[in-house]
Amino acid sequence: MIGSSRILRVWAYPGPIDLRKGFNGLVALVEQQMKHNALSGDCFLFVSRDRHSAKVLTWDGTGLCIYQKRLARGRFAALWEKEDSGTLKLTMTELSLFLEGAQLRGRLPLSPAQFSVERDRHFDVRS
Repeated sequence: MIGSSRILRVWAYPGPIDLRKGFNGLVALVEQQMKHNALSGDCFLFVSRDRHSAKVLTWDGTGLCIYQKRLARGRFAALWEKEDSGTLKLTMTELSLFLEGAQLRGRLPLSPAQFSVERDRHFDVRS
């Protein structure tokens, strides 16, 4: 299991990559191209050109982890509709569906906004 926290963010690289890249190559993409910190604990999704394989890079607090999946049938969704579409932010649920081979049909915000104690100070638990 990659992570179950709703706070965990997922960033998808905006184009196909050569999945022969290992830790150093993927970290370089995260830091130089995506402008994120690879040691933040967020998940970073990469997909091969033929969309049969995908990798997820994440920092688990003690080291970098790479999760890789190759679909037996079908292809992963094409997350890069336009070449300069920029990094795509996904939810953990969307990442799970993506890794199961679900097709991207559109995006609607279904989850409530992230709860913040500072932002929601007026909330009274006694009521």
